[in-house]
Amino acid sequence: MLLYIHVPFCVRKCGYCAFHSGPFSPAAAGEYLDCVLREMDGWGRTLGRAAVETVYFGGGTPSLLTPGQIGAILDSAARTFRLEEGAEITLEANPESALKSGFLAAVRGLGVNRLSLGVQSLRDDLLVRLGRPHDSAQARRAAEAARAAGFSNLSLDMIWGLPGQDAAMWLEDLAGVVGLAPEHMSCYGLSLEEGAPLAEAVRAGLAVLPEEEEAARMYLEGSAYLESEGYGHYEISNYARPGRESRHNCGYWCGRDYLGLGPAAVSTLDGRRWANPSGLADYALVAAAGGARDEVEVLSDDTRRQEMVMLALRTGDGLDLEKFMAATGREFPRRDPAVEQLCSSGLVRLGAGRLQLTREGMLVSNSVIELVLGVVDRMHATTAQESYD
Repeated sequence: MLLYIHVPFCVRKCGYCAFHSGPFSPAAAGEYLDCVLREMDGWGRTLGRAAVETVYFGGGTPSLLTPGQIGAILDSAARTFRLEEGAEITLEANPESALKSGFLAAVRGLGVNRLSLGVQSLRDDLLVRLGRPHDSAQARRAAEAARAAGFSNLSLDMIWGLPGQDAAMWLEDLAGVVGLAPEHMSCYGLSLEEGAPLAEAVRAGLAVLPEEEEAARMYLEGSAYLESEGYGHYEISNYARPGRESRHNCGYWCGRDYLGLGPAAVSTLDGRRWANPSGLADYALVAAAGGARDEVEVLSDDTRRQEMVMLALRTGDGLDLEKFMAATGREFPRRDPAVEQLCSSGLVRLGAGRLQLTREGMLVSNSVIELVLGVVDRMHATTAQESYD
């Protein structure tokens, strides 16, 4: 099982962000901690000492918590569940909060062994445009401080496709980040959610996004550059040195069970899925009830099949066709005209028992995956009709 801890606080909301978060205060953080520990205790009674392979503190900004609060959560997890030896424990952090005196050394001493820094850009003008609370100098210092604190597994988050950015600027940003020698990089295309300040600025003409062709160059040339620097492109937006892939996120993509604690956290266990309330007050009521859930989604066979295909195609390994046959009872329809068209257009490749998106296919992954899911659904419908006949 994977364990995810959502920390719902930020110093301020970034202009592009749609993740659930609220304003930080010491009082709110204390209330949050009490609730998370109560919810975890309830799940311990429900699940027993379930084995936990990875722990991931996401947000929000987990580095706004004190080392003592992070340690209390980890101590509770170790008592409540069975943390496997060598478990990957990741903490997301913003550069400015990671630089608090003694913070990184303290959390490393607690057992956090993977740090994910939200850098986003090394250009101060773009950081201002994004509404980030740090500057490029703080980002560089935070990466250096992580090494000094003993972190040997460092991930840096970056964003491409920003207003005012072109491919040359993106490649320059990537070169700067590669110079910091992280083991892992996550590079996300800018996604503007309805209501986000940056989305409103674009709509009003106050910010201009790159043209589609220029954005495509950022992704394709950026990916090629990172691969040339030794970073394997193991998922649409993720790159890693060999053996440094995020075990937690790989668990999601492989369909592993995961338990999410905290406001707005999502869980999927034993074919059932649910989400916690996003507000701290409503979450407190759920946490007080422990592990009980009245409103859950029972995942149908169709949903499981679709998610297996979708998640596998997001990864560099792609869809294992033997696993597909074991899960569906049918061979993958490689001769389907839609699949042949995707192959001939260079968006997917079929070989060595796998269906994989090419780099060009990853650029338009949503469309490609939708087409493949349509092929699988037609295959399933034909199988069902044959069984009925």
